[in-house]
Formats: sequence, structure tokens, C-alpha cells
Amino acid sequence: MDFAVTEEQSAIFEMAKAFGEEHIAPHARQWEAEGEIPKDLWPRLAELGFGGLYVTEESGGSGLSRLEATFVFEALSMACPSVAAFLSIHNMCAAMIDKFGSAELKSRFLPGALAMETVFSYCLTEPGSGSDAAALKTRAVADDQGYRLTGTKAFISGGGYSDAYIVMARSGDDGPGGISSLIVEAGTPGLSFGGLEDKMGWRSQPTRQVQMDDCVIPAANLLGVEGKGFSYAMAGLDGGRLNISACSLGGAQAALDATLAYMAERRAFGKTLDQFQALQFRLADLETELAAARVLLRQAAWKLDRQAPDATKYCAMAKRFVTDTGSRVANECLQLHGGYGYLADYGIEKLVRDLRVHQILEGTN
Repeated sequence: MDFAVTEEQSAIFEMAKAFGEEHIAPHARQWEAEGEIPKDLWPRLAELGFGGLYVTEESGGSGLSRLEATFVFEALSMACPSVAAFLSIHNMCAAMIDKFGSAELKSRFLPGALAMETVFSYCLTEPGSGSDAAALKTRAVADDQGYRLTGTKAFISGGGYSDAYIVMARSGDDGPGGISSLIVEAGTPGLSFGGLEDKMGWRSQPTRQVQMDDCVIPAANLLGVEGKGFSYAMAGLDGGRLNISACSLGGAQAALDATLAYMAERRAFGKTLDQFQALQFRLADLETELAAARVLLRQAAWKLDRQAPDATKYCAMAKRFVTDTGSRVANECLQLHGGYGYLADYGIEKLVRDLRVHQILEGTN
């Protein structure tokens, strides 16, 4: 068993971290206030190969392993978890197109997705079906034009912002076997969006309901095989859990790094805070918890890359442990900042808010 980070993995991490420090972190608070990530950020990330991280090289993607992808999301989340998480959603969609799409579908949608000139959102959750995703009610009725799509999706990151949506809809009987995946392009007649959700965190990525009222979707926009949509959605869940875990890890590490710097400067009772043994114990505990979380995340990613029989179990375990740990560490870092941690200027309260939802989505903890 080798725990060493390879030179290539280290280079991937440093490249993503440098991009985040220069192009994301200085603007994160502004984007949060505006409620939108500038669209021109995405093509710049795509230039680094981040528009198709695990799309195969044969299809024009970066062909990274799931382990290598966690380095990207951890590094970018140190600048802003909200931006990194949105990139993860787009990558999940691009990978679904690459893995399950026909040659014709790939030729139409993958080039734009890889260049991030076409930003994708993922539409599974509905107002009445979250964890019980297979109970979805959005319907896709086949006709001579393709499909007529009617229904509402909820909590959609990029709703009204993205250029295309992968929508899970019921094309057959009740249950998982009656669900298909369809690509719905922005501007499709009958496609509309609810009001902007006023969220606790992830405020820079617009979240709205996606509403479809008798949208005519060409048969050519069917992703893969009719009736296989739910299995496609679930196939992406293991990787999604790794990505969101990596986002928690990066955000929590950024909070801890900022706390160490703050405590080295802040003075009380004649010495800096980092000289108090009781506080040193707390910092040591936080560092230990993050190290343990990182090992479990990378072990789970390693198992998924090798298609180990217990990979799904480990991805779920990592998601539960890492996201809980990330939120706990960020909250403790806010406490160690005292009143200043509660102020937006120090950036800690944003991390606490952004990481909290990671314990809910991608399979509630």
C-alpha cells in the first residue's frame, strides 16, 4: 500500500490551487453578494482541462482518475467551495454524456461541455422526492416528435443560468426502471424557472426550480437507452460523493490555515493565541481530524478507480465522515476567531455556511 502523492497528482493540486488563489478567491465574496458566478470564469477553467476531468482522452477530456479529480476539487474549494461544487456538477453531466451518450449525441454536446461554453446542470430532485429519487413524477411522453416533457425539478444549481440540463423523467412505469435521461437545452419552448432561492450558503451559484410545461424534446436528445436513466444517475453518485467530500476537505483546510495565521497574530494576556496550550490541543485535534478525513477520502477514491466490490460502501462512508468533519472543523475555526469569525471580512463564516449543505446533498448523511 502506497500513500505517497505522485508528482502528477501534486502538480494537478498546485495548478488548481494557484488558479483558485488568483482567479476565484479575490472575487468570492463579490460573487456571493451578486448571486452569480461570471460565465467567463468557466472557459478559463476549461483551458486547464477542468471542463471534462474524467471524460476520456479519446473524447477530448482530461481522462483523470476519480482520485486525481479529488485533488482538483479540494484545491479549488480552498478558494471557494461554491464555485468548486458547481464545477463538480458540470463534470458529472459531461461524464454521463461521454459514458452513456450515442456518438451523435457526444458530437453535439461534448465539445461545448469540455470548453465550458455550454454549462450543464443536473435535474433529478423534485419538490416531493429528494432521498426517494426514484419516486419522481416528471413525465416524458413519447410522440412522433420525440418526447413531451412536463414536471418540476427542485434545488437545481444553475437553474436559469446553465445552457443545458440533464433531466431525469418518467418515460415508463413506476419505479427506477421507468426513468430516462434527456438533455434539455436553454431556450426550449415551455422551459421556465422559479424564483431565486435564498440559501444559507452556496450563494454564488443561482438555485431555482426548473419547470417544464409540455417541452418538446427531440428523440436525439435521449441520453443512452430509454428506461436506464435512473441507473445512469446512480452510477454518478459514488463519484459525486467523493467530489463533495473533497470540497468539504478543501474548505475546512482553508479555514484551519486562516485560523493558524490569525492565532499567530492575535494577542491576549501578553502572548499570541497560538502560545496557549489549551488552544494548541484544539488545533492539534482539528489537524488530526482533517488528516483522517483525507486518508478515508483517498482510500474510497482508490477503490472506486479499481472498481473494488466495496467501493460504493467506502464512497458513502467517506462522504458521511469527511463532510461531517469539514463542517465541524470550519465551525471550530470560527469559534477560535472569536467575534471576528462572525464577520464576513475574515471569510470563515462563509466557509461554515457553504460547507453545511454538503451534509445534506449527494445522499443525506
